[in-house]
Amino acid sequence: MEKIIVDTENVRLDAYIAKKYTDLSRTMAQKLVEEGNILVNGKSKKISYKVQKGDEIELTIPEAKEIGIKPENIDVEVIYEDKDIIIVNKPKGLVVHPANGNPDGTLVNAIMAICKGSLSGIGGEIRPGIVHRLDKDTSGLLIIAKNDQAHINMSKQIKDRQVKKIYIALVKGRTKEEEATINMPIGRSTKDRKKMAVRKDGKEAITHFKVLRRYNNYTLLEVKIDTGRTHQIRVHMAEIGHPVVGDMVYSNGKNEFGIQGQMLHAKSLEFRHPITGKQMHLEAELPDYFKEVLEKLESIENN
Repeated sequence: MEKIIVDTENVRLDAYIAKKYTDLSRTMAQKLVEEGNILVNGKSKKISYKVQKGDEIELTIPEAKEIGIKPENIDVEVIYEDKDIIIVNKPKGLVVHPANGNPDGTLVNAIMAICKGSLSGIGGEIRPGIVHRLDKDTSGLLIIAKNDQAHINMSKQIKDRQVKKIYIALVKGRTKEEEATINMPIGRSTKDRKKMAVRKDGKEAITHFKVLRRYNNYTLLEVKIDTGRTHQIRVHMAEIGHPVVGDMVYSNGKNEFGIQGQMLHAKSLEFRHPITGKQMHLEAELPDYFKEVLEKLESIENN
């Protein structure tokens, strides 16, 4: 438990906590307030409470707790692991956490087996340790926190855009530009609530891409995202007329390679270790099916 004496006036409790504790995002502060882990003058307060000069705030970061999810022996490549974080190369087709329709057989079930149940509890009962996500059919690097302190710090790094995420994507058609930035807000589609769409009233979404290789009817791209909106790369590429090959949601999904699911791979991550502060750079090779498609394209080009 930590105690602080407020030195300002009329600031929302969650905002004040997030400002005082730089490793704590405002979202995390709100969760701690709601769960009674932040008290003002010994009493629970609403998130919207305006702190007053002289208030005594008690903050408790709860210990990581055992999560009620069954560990499962699912083959997942571990790229890096220490006592605070684990970085895995998620295969295509694996859902990140349990949800309706996917009660088990998820990445979380696999991680529970690898980590023997020791994961951050901040994500809740069904998302322990999950700092960020990848779509079911997107492969590549994912960070999982083993304790709450690591989770809080990594969440803040992501929020502050300090985590560099690089993806590889094969898209339909030949892009006009060698490099470009797509800055289009994304929100929930009004036509289909399961889909996202470019909307004027959506949240800011920024995607950068550059061409790695051009083929007759396809382009291989390196993609960097500044923001992490749901389906961001898939929505943005479809919006400019170059949907990701195999995407069954944002294009007709048809492709001459018979690929099920989008050809999108989270190749590399750069971030500061949440506890030691060491600069980390990790990479994951393209999955075999992705390499095979590129080899086919190369073969077609050379004939």
